Order: sequence, then C-alpha cells, then structure tokens
Amino acid sequence: MAARAAAKGAGKNGTKQKSLIRRLFTWKKILGTFFGVILLGMGAFVVLYLMIEVPEGGNPEATKESNVYKYSNGKILVRSGKTNREIVELDKVPKEVQLAFVAAENKTFYSDPGVDFKGMTRGLINTLSGKGKQGGSTITQQYVKNYYLTSDQTVTRKLKELVISLKLERNETKDYILAGYINTSYYGRGAWGIQAAAQAYYGVDAKKLTVEQGAYLAALLQAPSQYDLSTASETGKKLVTARWNYVLDNLVEMKKLDASEREGMKLPKPKEPQAAPDMAGQNGYLWDAANAELAKRLVATDRASDLEEAMTLIDAGGWTVTLNIDPKKQKALEKAVKDQLTSKLDPKKRKVDKYIQAGAVSVDPKTGKVLAMYGGVDYVKHFGNNATRRDYQPASTFKPVVLAAALDDGAETQDGEPITASTVYDGDSGHEVVDNGTKVGFKPPNEDNVDYGDVTVQTAMNKSINSVFAQMGVDVGMEKVMEDAEKLGMDTEGMEAVPAQTLGSMGASPLEMAGIYATLDNHGEKVTPQIVASATHRDGAVTFDDPIGEQVITKEAADTVTSVLTGVVDDGTAKTSVRDNPARDGQQVAGKTGTSDENRSAWFTGFTPNLVTSVGLFGEDMDSGGKQVSMYKALGEPRINGGGFPARIWADYTFGVMGKTTKFELDTTQGAAVAPTESPTPSFIPSETPSASPTPEETPETTPEETPETTPEETPETTPEETTETTPEETPTGDEGDIELPTDPNDPQADG
Repeated sequence: MAARAAAKGAGKNGTKQKSLIRRLFTWKKILGTFFGVILLGMGAFVVLYLMIEVPEGGNPEATKESNVYKYSNGKILVRSGKTNREIVELDKVPKEVQLAFVAAENKTFYSDPGVDFKGMTRGLINTLSGKGKQGGSTITQQYVKNYYLTSDQTVTRKLKELVISLKLERNETKDYILAGYINTSYYGRGAWGIQAAAQAYYGVDAKKLTVEQGAYLAALLQAPSQYDLSTASETGKKLVTARWNYVLDNLVEMKKLDASEREGMKLPKPKEPQAAPDMAGQNGYLWDAANAELAKRLVATDRASDLEEAMTLIDAGGWTVTLNIDPKKQKALEKAVKDQLTSKLDPKKRKVDKYIQAGAVSVDPKTGKVLAMYGGVDYVKHFGNNATRRDYQPASTFKPVVLAAALDDGAETQDGEPITASTVYDGDSGHEVVDNGTKVGFKPPNEDNVDYGDVTVQTAMNKSINSVFAQMGVDVGMEKVMEDAEKLGMDTEGMEAVPAQTLGSMGASPLEMAGIYATLDNHGEKVTPQIVASATHRDGAVTFDDPIGEQVITKEAADTVTSVLTGVVDDGTAKTSVRDNPARDGQQVAGKTGTSDENRSAWFTGFTPNLVTSVGLFGEDMDSGGKQVSMYKALGEPRINGGGFPARIWADYTFGVMGKTTKFELDTTQGAAVAPTESPTPSFIPSETPSASPTPEETPETTPEETPETTPEETPETTPEETTETTPEETPTGDEGDIELPTDPNDPQADG
C-alpha cells in the first residue's frame, strides 16, 4: 500500500512538472520571443544605421606613404612604397574589362543591394568563433573596406562595412563604386589601381587592355603575389589559370562574352617584373629580403592573417625598417664577387658565361645578424634574389649535416662501431649501400670514379667521398638525418628521407646554408639568420624573436663537425683557394665545398669563429625562363667547382673583413683541428685515359682525373710549397666528390 501511494504521489509530481513546462513554453511564448529577438535586432540595426555615417575621405591606408629602409648604422639604404597608382575614370577602361572584374568577384553586382547578407552572417559567425579571414564580400563591400575601413577581422569593422555599403549603394551609382574598387585594389608588383597594374603587367594603359588581359588582372586580386605568372610556383600557375578560366566562363554565363570567341582565348603572359630605378644594384635584393622577413613576422604576431595581407600592409607605406646589413661588409662582399667573378665573365668570348649567377649571405654566428647579402648582378636586370632562392642543389655542402646527425645521435656503423672522425668506411666508388645486411640499391660513384679503399670519416670529408656519406646516412637513419637537418635550419617540407639526400639532392639557398653552418659554428645553438633589425609603423613597432635559439644538437657534435671541416680547408677540396691564400694570416677556417650534378651549381660555405658566409654559383638561362643549365667551360674552366670561384669569393671577402686572427674553441677531441688527418692511398685508380678538358657530353663527374692527388703515403712530409697538385686552370680539380644525382631521388638507379 505504501509503495502504491508513493507511486501515485510521484505520478502527481510528474504531471505537475509537465504542466509547468507547458505553461512556460507555449507556442505563443516561443513565437513571441522569436519575433521579439528579431524586432530587437532590427531596432539595433536601425540605431547603427543612424549612427554610422559614410566617412568624408578615405582611411590613412588609402593615402599611402613611402617606406624607409636603413643600414645598421642608420644610413638610408632605399626609399620605396610611394603609391604607384593613377586614378582613371571608368569610361577609360574597356567595358568588357570592367565586366571581367564583375565576373570575377560579384556576378550580381548590378542587381544586388551591395551587401551579401548570407556571406556577412557567415563572416560574423566565423569572426566570433575565431576562424579568421573570410571571403564572400560584394564589390561594394570590398571597396568600402579598401577605401574607408581597414582589413581588421572584427565584428565592429564588419558591421560598419555593412552599413556604409548600404548607404553608399543608396547615394552613389554602380559605376562610381566599380571605378572606386578597381582604382583602390592592390594587384601586386607594387601596383595600386588598374592603370598601374596594366602598365606593370602588360606595359599598356588601362584603355588598351584586352578582355583576356583584364580577366588576368581580375584574377590577380585574389592573391597577387601567388598568382604572378612570372614568379609563381607550379601550384600558383595552376591556380591562377583556373581562376582566369573561371572569370571568362562567368562572362559567357552572364552573356557578356560570346562562347565561340571565348574558346579561342589563351592566357596572356605578362611581361617580366621591372624594378624601380632606385632598386638598382643590391638595393632591391636587400629590400626584397627585408620585406619577406617582415611579412612573415606580421603573420606570426597576428598583425596579418596571411602573407598576402602582410605584403599589402607593407606596401601601404609608413614603415621604417632598419636592416642588420653592415655597409662596410656589404661593400666588401660586392667587391669580392666583382673581383673574383663578374669582372672575369666574357659572354662574347664564351656564351656560357652569360648564364653564371652568384648569390651569397654572410652571418654573425653569435647574433644571427645577416651582415651582407649578394643577390645577383643587379636587381633591375635579374629580378630574382640568388641569396634566397631554393631551387638549386647544395650538393656536398650537405655532408656535414649527415655527420652532425651521426654524432648527435651516437650512431653506429653496420658493424656496431661508433661513428667518429676516425671511423673507417669503404671509400670505393659505387660501393652499394647496405642496411642491416640488405642492399638498398643505391651505389653512388665518387667523382671521377676514384676508389679510395678504406678511409676515415675525416678523409672522406676532406675528399668529399660520396660512397662514405651515402652509407653513413643509412647507418644513422635517413629520418634522423632529415630531422637534424630541419633542427639545424633547413626547410625539409616535402623532402623524402632517402639515401640520395646525403649528397645534397634537395634544394637550398645560400641564406639557408649560412644558417645551418652558423648553428654549427655556434656550438649547436640554433641560429636563424635575421636581416631585419627593427621595423616601426605609426601603428606600433613589430617584435622579433631572438635569432639565437635553443641547443638543437649537442655542443660536442657541433664542435666535432667544425673540427672535421677544418680539414677540408687545410687538407682537402678548399685548400688551394683558402688555405694558401696570402691574406689568411693564420686564420683558422672550417668549411665545405659542393658541386651539383651536371655542374649546375657550385658552393663554398665556410666560417671562422666570428663569421659564416655561404657562396653559391648557379647556371641559369634567363632567355629560357630561368632554366637551370650546366656551367661547364665557364670562365675558361673545364668545370666550375666549389673549391674554385665560390671559395675564392669567400676568401677574398672573409680575409678582408675578419679583423684580428682567431681560433676555434672546440669541445671535442676529434677531427682535423685537434688531430692529424689520415689520407689512405686510393686502392684503385681507373685505367681509362681521361680527357684533359672534358666537355659536357663527357660528363666530368664520371671521368677520372688527369693526375690524382698525391697522398701522404707517397710524400708524407710534402709542404704546400712543394705540392705538385694540378691547378683548376689546368684541369678539373676533382675537388668535390660530387656526382650527377638521379633525377628522382627515390630512384637510386636512375641515370644521372
């Protein structure tokens, strides 16, 4: 009975609760609340509409200023950023070009109220949820943002954009708005507005643009830097081509372009970028590198949502940027390149000489400051910066990274022996790499197919023996090698961990290699080269991270690599240009040479305790769109090796600016800096008679040297003065140990 009563009571309580819920949430109350919220929102919008007025003039960013760039001593390097814009009336722009912008950005422009309410709602929601930058704005909204407001991703800015857009639509014509939009938008190449863009990309006035050209300029607005066909990556080219097709297809859909006419249209290639006159010489390269670094920092500090927006902020003007560039060292580097290279180029006598490009970066390993940079012969003549380009192989200059990984990880050989500077490897050419008893199918030849027999790691570095480092990479584990390469400062995104990478088959820049070697010089503490010292704007200064970071490899590993690399200078591939240089004055030097397959690039990256400099020479045919070409027979040499012109430039520059003589302070008992080197006699010398002056067809990488280097066993006490080694002028020096790498690093059997 008691249980029944309790159940009856519970039933009554449940009925009461349901009844209460029904009384509180009736359909009338729900609908009333819904309409009340709508009315409240409408009321709030009316208040906003009455409060927000269309500004009388444009915002400060719409009236742009110049930027000032200074050397480290405060001297002005260059002024740039003066607004490259000429306002043109809409009737000066062909009608079909006007419509191309409508087709690209806002097909309903002529019929809509100037606001995309659905897009605005989505944008507000995404902004509130922290998802950042959103598209979907009408042409009217974009013009309002460009001219009256800013790019800030805030709810307040979006609401202002909404109200001003509606009022602008009420007060002005569509033609007025469209003219404002195409005249205030940024097209890349420093061009603001359609007239400047027409000149920058096609060398014509806006009134002479074709519909194909107009469609390209309209497509550019989505991502100006990424979509510039002259400098775009393969992905960028595909994206802008798709965007261009999208614009023309929309014109057909809008019945503003005949379908048959559209079928015959091809994407018009823009002219090569032309630098402003004051960007001549090295100024433009320094300006470009500083802007690139500043843009990345603006994104990192959330002052811009992406690099496109960051570059837009920089181009808007008002910046004072001080670089770390030392004007004296900058001048010295330029002079060294001229004296040792460019003054000796003679394209009239040797066609290949016109393909030679140089790039160099000099870094202080204790501060990370980029003290000097050489980007090319002239920014006006060669637009791309050779100091920052990453499309050429660093070749054997990557080998120290393999050794660093081995030492840092405490790696062992296949026989279980610890890898040190004195560890012995098989140095025979074509030695097949083995992994736990299994042949991996990779057997790189040494330069000139020389067999060295059993050699120490020190000797292998001195002579740049490919077979040793290929095996060492597998002993360490290629994943570990690439992991340490990234820690040291290499951008390894997209790189596969395959044995061919031990020979430097990836792409890298002089700036990148300088940073890696600076980290080694700095005893394993990460050095990130920094060209910008400070950047200030009326909106405030930009903060930069400390270029000196954490310990990324052990001090002993870094110091041992440095010690080993002194042997390359004193007893290896760089001794002719560096060791015996009369200006050396006893300075201790470490470094590594490198020459890529088919002699397309040649490198020397070297350092003293206080200065790291990476020099690269690149074969580039500008007449064929920047195609990589061989440097065989350039400057009258059979081939250009890293121990030749790159090392000469390095030595001329470094010994001229180094100040007092210094020695490395190393925490290691290994390597050439602390112990005698070993150089076993090659166990096999090819019997094939070499050519004294190999041609590209003969492929010097696989042709034996005319005169193999004399070994310690033959002349143990030979001094530098008594050495009878062949000079670079007489025959290929055989100083690299590099080979023609497989076209596909994943295919070790591919022909070089």
